[in-house]
Amino acid sequence: MERCSWCLNSEKMIRYHDEEWGVPLFDDRKQFEFLMLEVMQCGLNWNMMIEKREIFRKCFDNFDFGLIAEYDENDIMRIMSTEGMVKSERKIRAVINNAVHFKEIRSEFVSFSEYLWSYSKGKSILYAGHQKGVLPAKNGLSERISMDLKKRGFKYLGPVTVYSHLSASGIINDHIENCFRYNEILKSFPTVHKRKDNEG
Repeated sequence: MERCSWCLNSEKMIRYHDEEWGVPLFDDRKQFEFLMLEVMQCGLNWNMMIEKREIFRKCFDNFDFGLIAEYDENDIMRIMSTEGMVKSERKIRAVINNAVHFKEIRSEFVSFSEYLWSYSKGKSILYAGHQKGVLPAKNGLSERISMDLKKRGFKYLGPVTVYSHLSASGIINDHIENCFRYNEILKSFPTVHKRKDNEG
């Protein structure tokens, strides 16, 4: 079975790729989990995030954004003192801050998924060249979404981080064409083909 090459360095990464990454995502708790992982990953490597996932679940109430939005200084101290946790108070505070604004978006758009998928009109985007493995760090779409999230008060979600989230949540199909997931997604979800990666 062929897979995207980036996932082949550990069993957990393979499982993440096979079961989650790049599959169109419509569940808000999972959206928040992926966003939280992106925040924690800044400056680190993705394999570390997957390895520490159970620690994150323990620290952040299984990614319940409603509970996280109410965290106080005691929670920050609790998280910082957890063995194996990423020791970045700024990132921990960013996750709590983002939970607050995540809830605000849900109030406005019914769900965060509805908000995010509105940018692609509910379709997974396949950009020309991406199926060959020619992937940018960011693009026009991620810049536009990042700008809006920043206006809404989100932190640690620049255009590179947002692009990574769009790929992870299946809004952009970045599986290579010989990966078994590539055609599965094309066959199972509405897809729009775009030639220009620098769309505004």
